[in-house]
Amino acid sequence: MRAKKSSPEVIVPDKLYFRIGEVAKLSKLPAYVLRFWETEFPQLKPTKGNTGQRMYRRREVETVLEIKRLLYNEGYTIAGARERLKAEAKSTKSQAPLLFTPAPKNGSRDGLKRIRYELQEVLRLLGRKR
Repeated sequence: MRAKKSSPEVIVPDKLYFRIGEVAKLSKLPAYVLRFWETEFPQLKPTKGNTGQRMYRRREVETVLEIKRLLYNEGYTIAGARERLKAEAKSTKSQAPLLFTPAPKNGSRDGLKRIRYELQEVLRLLGRKR
C-alpha cells in the first residue's frame, strides 16, 4: 500500500481564465493528464480560445485540484472520484432556496411597501436561525 502524501494547499490566483499550461503548473500534473481527465469528468469542460488553446475557469481549476486529491491522496478510482464529485454537486443543488411569502399588491405606490415587507421577511428568517 502506497503512503498518502499530504500536499500543501494550492493557492489559485484570482483570474478568470487559465491556460492548460498554467493549470498543469498549479496542479503539478502533465497537460496530457488534464486532457485525459476532460474525457472522464463531465465537470471539466474548458473552452477553447481564438488560438484553439484550452482555457479553464477558476471553478474548473479547483475541480482539477479536487480530482487530484481524490485520486492521489484519498485513493479513489476514476469512477469513484466521478461519483463523489457528482454526489457533492447534488448536495449543493439540493439546498433549499430562501422562500418569501408574496406581498400583497395594491398598485404602483406599494413598491416601497413590498420592499419593506421583503426585508421584514429576511429579518424574520434570520431571527429564526439564531
